[in-house]
Order: sequence, then C-alpha cells, then structure tokens
Amino acid sequence: MKARVAESFNKTYGIVHPLEQYESNRKVRLSPYYDREAKLGAVFYETAGWERPFWYECNKDLVAKFGDKVMPRTAEWESRWWSPIINAEHLQMRETAGIVDLTAFAYFDITGPSALAVVQKAALRQMDVAIGRVVYTPVLGPNGGFKSDLTIMRLGESHFRVVTGGAHGMADKKWFADLLPSDGSATIKDITSDYTTLGVWGPNARKIVQEVTSADMSNEAFKFSTCKEIDIKGVKVLASRISYVGDLGWEFYVPMADGPALWDALWESGKNHGMIPVGIGVYGTTGRLEKCYRAYGPELETEYTVVEAGMQTPKLKDADFIGKEAHVKHRSEKPVAMLCTLFVDNHTSSTGEKRYMMGNEPILTLDKQPITDSHGRRSYVTSAGSAPSLGKHILMSYLPTELAVAGNKFLVEYLGEHYPCSIAEVGATSVFDPSNERILA
Repeated sequence: MKARVAESFNKTYGIVHPLEQYESNRKVRLSPYYDREAKLGAVFYETAGWERPFWYECNKDLVAKFGDKVMPRTAEWESRWWSPIINAEHLQMRETAGIVDLTAFAYFDITGPSALAVVQKAALRQMDVAIGRVVYTPVLGPNGGFKSDLTIMRLGESHFRVVTGGAHGMADKKWFADLLPSDGSATIKDITSDYTTLGVWGPNARKIVQEVTSADMSNEAFKFSTCKEIDIKGVKVLASRISYVGDLGWEFYVPMADGPALWDALWESGKNHGMIPVGIGVYGTTGRLEKCYRAYGPELETEYTVVEAGMQTPKLKDADFIGKEAHVKHRSEKPVAMLCTLFVDNHTSSTGEKRYMMGNEPILTLDKQPITDSHGRRSYVTSAGSAPSLGKHILMSYLPTELAVAGNKFLVEYLGEHYPCSIAEVGATSVFDPSNERILA
C-alpha cells in the first residue's frame, strides 16, 4: 500500500502517459501460462493485479514482414508504452491465428431455482434461452445508462456463468449479488481465482482446435454464440464460440491447474497452422476497434443510453429488468447523440511528423469550435487506436445526432494541433468485415 501510494502521487499530479504502468506491487496474480509467456518475450501490463501480455517480443520479426502496414510511429509520446509489434501481431492473426491469455477475466456462477429470475432482472437481453447459449448483454442502471456489459452463459436449467472484465469484476459481482432473493433460492459463487481462459482466433482457428479434440468443431455442429464442454487432449474444457477481435475462434475455460496442459496442446497444434501468441494490445484495442466494438468505461457509461450507443435490439424482452422503463422511453425518442467511428484523414503535424491520437481528445467543428449536444455533453474521443487491416487510425466519439452522418468532417485536437477526421460509420456497423463473414465462417 505504501509503495502504491508513493507512486500514485506522481501519477495523479504529474504529466503521466495514459498507458504508463505501475512498477510497485507487481506479479501479484499470475496466470498458469506466465512462465511460458515470459520465455516468449511477453511485455506484461497489469489489470486488477493480473499480469497480462500486451505484446510479445518473439514476434518482432513480423514488423519487417508487414513493413509500413504496422503503421509505425516516430513521435516519442505515442511511441511510449506501445510497440509496432502489436499491429504486426494483429495482421498475422488475421492471416493465420493467434492465442490470447484471458485469465484476467472475472467469473461468477449464479445457481438455484431463482437463478434465471436474477439474471433476467440484471440483463437487458433475453436470458431465458436454451442451455448452451452465450448471451452478450448490457447491464443498465435505473436511468437506462450502462452499469456494465458482459457475457452470460446458460450452463444448466438453473446455472448461469457470468464472464466480465477483471478491472470491473467485483462491481459486477456486487450488482448481481444485490439481486439475490432473501429466501436463498439463488446463490452466487466467485470462481475468478479458480479458472483461467485462453482464446484462439483467426482463419486457422478451427483447424488448430479440431486437431486436438474429437468434438465436432464445424460451423454446423458448433454455432456462434453457443458453448459446450469438449475434451482437448484429455483436458475437460468449456468452449465458448464468441469473438471480441472479429475472427473465427473460441474462448476456452478450464480450472487453473489444467491451464498449462491446455496451452501446450493448442500451442503444439498451432505450430502447424502459423499460430502466434497475441497480446491484449490486439485483443483490447486494434481487433476491437476494427469491429467497432464498444468497451465499458470508454464508450459504455451511465451518461449515455443503449440507443445512443447503437446497441438496441429490434425486439425487447417481456421480462422486467433494471432500467427497463427508462430504456423503453429512450427507444421511443430520437437519440440526442450517436456513437460514431471516425477515421483520421491526415496525421501530419506542423513539424511534418505524423501523430496518432490516444483517446480523450476533443472533437471540434471545422472552424475549431467545441461540439456540445442538447444534454450539455461535449464530444470527445472515447477510444483511439490503429486499424492495421484498413491502414487507418480509428477514433470513436459520441456526436449530436444532427451531425452524426457518414462522411461528415471534423477536427480532432491533439497536443494543441488540429487534424482532419471524418465519420466512417454511425452506430454499431463494423468498418472491418461488416457482414461478419470471418466470425461466422
């Protein structure tokens, strides 16, 4: 605590890079793959105590392979706490496959006769689904704003597993725990420290997995947004076919003790299909942004609605849930703002050097005026990062609805200079593979 407090003073009052990592109190929580990842040159960032590979130095030769497609940065500030290896890993994953350590997820099981009622009350999406369905859902507050977004798997008639981000996991756990009935007909169990997750994604993901399991991994037998138990080289694995990076693949959940055997099986198979280790720099930034996926915190927060985020479903479930009244009202009204994906049109600064925004920068009109919607909310960059498959730098921002039109042009202010940008998409349509052919292959 003393070490963190001393370090936090500088991070609070100093000029600190947004990605700067803490040096104190590290290696508190290690995944079962940590030693394997360290040998591969993993550069670890910390989340909720977990050490997560952000990129792997073993992939440095890929930078030369892809050349300018890695969108190299020369300015010191945005080159700090970043590597072109991230974009190279992204491009290689899109060509072949990547394995991603997702141990930093938080997991909790809700079980009992009232389990369905609990998750229905919390989730915007319909949770009375078939056993084996995987549901990605917003969780709303009473005002219809976002409290969280997470994934819920129905593992049995009265058994639901919630998977959420490690940094917000305990807040989500409390939200669900507060909904438990007083009669004890539903319970919640935190299994975060008991389980680990590996993800495998890319065009070759199915070949890699099929070689190490007798289960049928075909598209017909294992549909998107479903989960089932399979055996991988003698390890019992809960496999979930979802994707946060925009490619075919699965998340594999196993007890911590079985993690190394799972890694080794997938790693050996992956050697035959060009698989590389891929860091969170791809999973949480480049892959996510190319698919225009929203993230809790940057895009999804209490001041914005599901409609403004472009995440409303055509049909609303009949069951009641927290925030339903407000959400129904939002659906009936014209949204005040819409979340947009923008491309930076010209990165060249006054010195001739190319600069790359990092997030939280103001979005301005072409005459350099701030943009404010009718609720008094300023437009700014919620997330920023490379889209290597497209050769673009992506910005996400809420813009007033009357301005949220594809092709509309604006300025983004970065370190005192102004750079032209334009709206590529309004709402949730992806700028990469918008029809999801790669995911659904």
